[in-house]
Amino acid sequence: MKRETDIIDPKTAGTLAGLLRERVRRSPQAPAYLRFAEEENRWEEISWEEVAKRAALWQGAFRKENLRSGDRVAVMLRNSLEWVLFDLAATGLGLVTVPLFVNDRPENFASILEETGARLLLIEGVEQWERIERVSKRLVGIRRIVTLQPVCEKDCDPRLCEVGKWLPKHGDEFAVRNCEPEELATVVYTSGTTGNPKGVMLSHANILENAHAGLKLVTVYPDDLFLSFLPLSHTLERTVGFYVPMMTGACVAHVRSIEKLAEDLVAVRPTVLVAVPRIFERVHRKIMEELDEKPPLARKLFFLTVAVGWMRFKHLQGRAGWAPLLPLWPLLRRAVASRVTARLGGRLRFAISGGAPLSPSVARVFIGLGVNILQGYGLTETSPVISVNTIEDNMPATVGLPFPGVEVKTAADEELLVRGPNVMLGYWRNEEATKAVIDDDGWLHTGDMARIDAKGHIRITGRIKEIIVLSTGEKVPPEDIEVAIVQNHLIEQALVVGEGRPYLGAIVVLNERQWVKLAARLGIDPDDSNMLDNEKVQRAVLERIAVRLKRFPGYAQVRRVFVTLSPWSVQEGLITATLKLRRKALLARFAGKVESLYTGH
Repeated sequence: MKRETDIIDPKTAGTLAGLLRERVRRSPQAPAYLRFAEEENRWEEISWEEVAKRAALWQGAFRKENLRSGDRVAVMLRNSLEWVLFDLAATGLGLVTVPLFVNDRPENFASILEETGARLLLIEGVEQWERIERVSKRLVGIRRIVTLQPVCEKDCDPRLCEVGKWLPKHGDEFAVRNCEPEELATVVYTSGTTGNPKGVMLSHANILENAHAGLKLVTVYPDDLFLSFLPLSHTLERTVGFYVPMMTGACVAHVRSIEKLAEDLVAVRPTVLVAVPRIFERVHRKIMEELDEKPPLARKLFFLTVAVGWMRFKHLQGRAGWAPLLPLWPLLRRAVASRVTARLGGRLRFAISGGAPLSPSVARVFIGLGVNILQGYGLTETSPVISVNTIEDNMPATVGLPFPGVEVKTAADEELLVRGPNVMLGYWRNEEATKAVIDDDGWLHTGDMARIDAKGHIRITGRIKEIIVLSTGEKVPPEDIEVAIVQNHLIEQALVVGEGRPYLGAIVVLNERQWVKLAARLGIDPDDSNMLDNEKVQRAVLERIAVRLKRFPGYAQVRRVFVTLSPWSVQEGLITATLKLRRKALLARFAGKVESLYTGH
């Protein structure tokens, strides 16, 4: 029996809140969200009709604050139904949502709140409040701070109010303000990997058109189930993991915490996942570490399964003929692959990977095990998706085909240019920065270098601002090298350096468990941090890096390393919420160590 889709087009929806109204009209009692009820220790369904009723209560509370259309309201929560209700209620009244990352540094979110003139802020509890208190003097524009949990007993900031007291007991019907689709819906700040974050202005139409175009390439059904764990403050999760399910009638479960992701995958059994490469890399690392403990026969069987699965994938894609080993797949799937895919719930139809390059070797293992990983590409400035692979035409070494309605081309310097309905309105109160990236013909200059093949598949080759130019004149995109390096189980994080130098160096963070194993093998004390500079350790790390960089040219080899055990965190401002490196901050932090890699050379 053919599965039916139920897609709401942008014209019918009109606005983001209009999307909810139409979804309630079409399927009021269908499950919209799965929410974990702590008291009953189970997942409970919430219908689309119930979502609209609850969002109407939030709208009643917004009205009491005398907020007017166009006012900015900020949200700093983990993924949750409250995040969704806040956003839908706000956009329904013509308010502009400003999402904040929960782990962002106080000085960062204070700047965003100041710059946008946000009037109201929603937070979770004590942890966020303690960080807000540090910068409270800067938040004079905030009139109300709503909390999901109690944060203090007395002498509180008068602006504080618990959500239970703030929300009215009864609400009117969910309101959808009559506004143009091109009106501002949200201001989303970029992660600022190479510079200061900028506020990206996205309209209702930007987001709706992007979600709808994606559904022309990748089909989502009403009975699909998404597990949402990438931050909703990131546009990839917000568009693909929030608005796409609403547009299609699919259901969403919000992960309880990143620590419980593995447990929730098994309990919820999603059919669709949206993730960044680092998540897949961590699962891959875990699989490989466990494989190291297995007997040789089990390891051979695993790699045979991946090899046969990959042959099958290429055959189904029409890129390879029949192979004699293909009849083994049903047996290998049951005996080997299903044990791994069961960790992902056992029902996964496909997983979207975006936000950074996915290692080809990692993609090959997952696809070989029967997991459809579809790599895509986009920017916050493009709402955010520009291109994606499809189940029928999946080329993992590329980021797929452009969305319908999205034009792409490359400039003389190979920079990828994009034009279409998904391109932002501009940067918040920064006309100069807007003009620097959107030219007079409407082309957005992405800052990424790319190649486009004859069939239209896009291959990202590097980021222009991040290209390392060696003193020899060779140009090296560091991201591909870093992705390759961290495929070794010993290395958790890596930063490649070498601008203006004769060769590449790297700052690497070791995996603690693997470090203990290496130290035992080398006969040194793992608790002695001085041992990280030991010649034997340096040689061992460089040997492992060299193996991962075999396919790279000679000038792209790493010659020297600085080794540390202290992982880089979001709280320190060294990585983004989606685990990308903040190069500027890392280079400042390790300036002295970088110099030491070139002493005497």
